[in-house]
Amino acid sequence: MDLTKEIREIVGQSESQSLEYKAVLPPSRNVAQILSSFANSEGGYLILGVADDLKINGLSEDFHANTITHKALDLLSPKPNVLYQYVIVNDRKIYAIKVEKSDRPITVEGKIYVRIGDRTELSNPSPVIFSKDGYGEIEKINNILLQYLEKATNAKNNFIGHYQSILKIADDLRYILYPENPTTATKNQEGKILSRILFSSVVDNFETYLSDLLYEIFLANPETLKSQQIVTIEEVLNCSDLQEFVRYWAKQKIGKLQKGSVRGFIKETKQIRDLEVLDKNEQEQIEKTLQIRHLYAHRNGIVDEKFLQSFTEEFPINSEHQMSIEEIFQKLNYLAEVIHRIDVGAIEKYKLAQIN
Repeated sequence: MDLTKEIREIVGQSESQSLEYKAVLPPSRNVAQILSSFANSEGGYLILGVADDLKINGLSEDFHANTITHKALDLLSPKPNVLYQYVIVNDRKIYAIKVEKSDRPITVEGKIYVRIGDRTELSNPSPVIFSKDGYGEIEKINNILLQYLEKATNAKNNFIGHYQSILKIADDLRYILYPENPTTATKNQEGKILSRILFSSVVDNFETYLSDLLYEIFLANPETLKSQQIVTIEEVLNCSDLQEFVRYWAKQKIGKLQKGSVRGFIKETKQIRDLEVLDKNEQEQIEKTLQIRHLYAHRNGIVDEKFLQSFTEEFPINSEHQMSIEEIFQKLNYLAEVIHRIDVGAIEKYKLAQIN
């Protein structure tokens, strides 16, 4: 069935319960969530290459929207009735996906999405409930994270979801993580180990966020991927398609960061550098946080000479580095705030698709 006629009639209408525009090609998971919401509501159209202000920019031909659509459909269970194709409107090539209403719930990784007005939302999300007699700061942090979700890429949405899970674990296991009070590091051995694991987990996801964000930037703006850097034939052949190669290449960019060099990562990653979000002092602060993560992950928190090179404070060699839950959240909150600023800047500069 050719969608050309009906899509040409639809383009120009405002977004609604049955219509959503994306100016650029979103990640497959983002597409899957939108398709699920249409199928679980009244059906609808996702049109790529049209901005929220209804300006028809067209979709870059460097990437194939069919591939993203196929991967999105693979995330849906069961698969709804869907039609998709490129359509020429005002001499611009856009991409349209039509989804029929389903008589069965369509899930994405076990979750059901619905359309509420012109938004895609999780159906009956389970509210995160924190203990009334726990560390009150945890609920305050969660409220800030919820505000950050109001304008977010898929990458940022994933980071915040992970951080919220860490907050819940910290609340549930407060008797071993901060048995005395939140400002005092636990003396409980299990609590020490868990504190290091929770801290390292969120810092790891900070790096994952940057990798995922680069992937979204490359999808939305393929020209930003082009460079003189050499890749091997093996690297290309190990990827099943162009999208997989782009994700692989985004992860390769994180190599400098994983070695603790924030300045090196920003210097060599034009897409982040051009946002001009982080000054040298902030880069140094993040670098120190990564060094603590490295110490926790690879040295079980035991201070070594390499760690002392990054800190002006005096830590006895071979001593055990510890932080109270308050200190841990202070550092993690800073990373979340940095991500928020990077995300807002990237959405504006590269016109990235937003999850909400």
